[in-house]
Amino acid sequence: MLSDKLKAPFQYDKIAVEEIAVQKKRAKDTKGTVKRLSGYLTKQKGWLTLVILMVISSTVLGLLGPYLIGSAIDQFIVTKETKGLAVLIIWLISIYLGNSLAIFLQNYWMVGIAQNTVYTLREQLFKQFHLLPIAYFDKRQHGELMSRVTNDIDNVNNTLNQSVIQIISSVLTLVGTLAVMLTLSPLLTLVTAVIIPVMLVSIRWITNRTGPLFKLLQSHIGEMNGYVEEIVSGQHVVKAFSQEDRVLSEFDERNSRLRHAGFWAQTISGCIPKVMNMLNFLSFGLIALVGGLLAIKGIVTVGIIVIFTEYARQFTRPLNELSNQFNILLSAIAGAERVFQVIDETQEETDETNAMEMTKTNGKIEFENVGFAYEKTPILKGISFTAHPGESIAFVGHTGAGKTTIINLIARFYNYDSGKITLDGRDLKQITRKSLRSHLGFVLQDSFLFHDTVRENIRYGRLHATDKEVINAAKQANAHHFIMQLPKGYDTVLDQENSGISQGQRQLLAIARAFIAEPEILILDEATSNIDTITELHIQEALQKLMVGRTSFIIAHRLNTIQQADKIIMMAHGKIVEQGSHQELLERKGDYYELYHSQLQESAG
Repeated sequence: MLSDKLKAPFQYDKIAVEEIAVQKKRAKDTKGTVKRLSGYLTKQKGWLTLVILMVISSTVLGLLGPYLIGSAIDQFIVTKETKGLAVLIIWLISIYLGNSLAIFLQNYWMVGIAQNTVYTLREQLFKQFHLLPIAYFDKRQHGELMSRVTNDIDNVNNTLNQSVIQIISSVLTLVGTLAVMLTLSPLLTLVTAVIIPVMLVSIRWITNRTGPLFKLLQSHIGEMNGYVEEIVSGQHVVKAFSQEDRVLSEFDERNSRLRHAGFWAQTISGCIPKVMNMLNFLSFGLIALVGGLLAIKGIVTVGIIVIFTEYARQFTRPLNELSNQFNILLSAIAGAERVFQVIDETQEETDETNAMEMTKTNGKIEFENVGFAYEKTPILKGISFTAHPGESIAFVGHTGAGKTTIINLIARFYNYDSGKITLDGRDLKQITRKSLRSHLGFVLQDSFLFHDTVRENIRYGRLHATDKEVINAAKQANAHHFIMQLPKGYDTVLDQENSGISQGQRQLLAIARAFIAEPEILILDEATSNIDTITELHIQEALQKLMVGRTSFIIAHRLNTIQQADKIIMMAHGKIVEQGSHQELLERKGDYYELYHSQLQESAG
């Protein structure tokens, strides 16, 4: 008896049927997607015209071959007349060589068209990633988005390479074959056409089931990619909490759904060639039977029967190819829809019409009764404070109080809903985002380093900085010493996990990056969390130097790191409950006082 795992792929269960039903309801406009893809092709009209000419040439030459073979049988083989046979053979060889050359050229040029098309698609998709708001990425798995750049666009590429030529060639072959067959024998043409209704019904039955399945397959592939990317990135957490079994179970569930959709999509679509072969054999049998009877009566010649046998294959082959390409096309359309979904997403709001570039700033930022809601959930309520030039402002409070949201509003990663935020007296909405962010420097809790050299990671803060400026920034950030101990110093390449350097060293590199950017406004989000005491001292020293003369916003959970701040703002439930210096807040014996002493007790314990 088969085990459950062996049985599973063969069970077209209720869940799969329900998922397919959902996919049908959510399906986009297939015609619109095809039309949109066609728009990319028409931008290369010259090459596409050459491809079509080669397809026409190969189709015509492909039709001439069987006709000459039939003529050879009637004129030379049946009559046993050899004169002229050699010339006809030379013609046949020339025709088949020309056919091969035309097929090579059409494929060669079509590959170029396909590559140019997917190049444009990838470029548009990647550019769109940089135009989308931060909120879009917060709500989606990064692996699932990566799947659109790789898997979905590859599907489009494969389809353009194969399907466009096949569809054009199949249509031309069908029309040409039918015309020649009608000319030779309408009766045999009618016999050949008997199988067409059966063929069309079979294809329709199959494709009605494979379409939703291919859409479901693409959806599961994207989900799988997102899950794998998430688990690989969080492997340390998985192992630390001994969650391997749960992760394997979740993976198995997703893998099973993917196998399910893939099995049925490929199995049902794989029925098409089998059905076509069966119908082809039926067609050959009918032609042989009816053609033989007609030949006995002298209505047709043996050569015509041979021609019809070959043309019957050429007549059903395009239908077979069209049905196969239809399945591939469905898969590509499913992928293209997912790509266009991202391209059509609402981009980050454009700068207001009255927005101007800010070339210089003193760094004075003022919040006036600012309110903000995330997806209709209120986050900030009536926030008001002023950060004077060169002043350091620290935000404290429990998780979810709204501290990071304030930073996101300053950088305009999100737009505030009410109130006003001004920089040097000018509303942030009247400043272009690019020029605003050019004055900001960030040192975050999880500083991201690129797969590049240490030198280029620091230079990312100001791309035209010289090597001398890079080294000077590293020295100011207390990072030069450990950099020189790396295998290749500043030319050491950091991989995506930045193996070989500690969390604290990563922070020092991030501080060096902020130094070289020379921002007027500095944002420090938990820059010293999860760092050992010695490294924290180095980071604190570097940050103190970095904050000199700059308006600085600091988010910190450990209050001992922000005692020197000019102003401390205590937040709770999206509101400011207290603000003042460290000493002033302690003297008030309010929320800050309680939080500070609770941390002292935890440290003592």
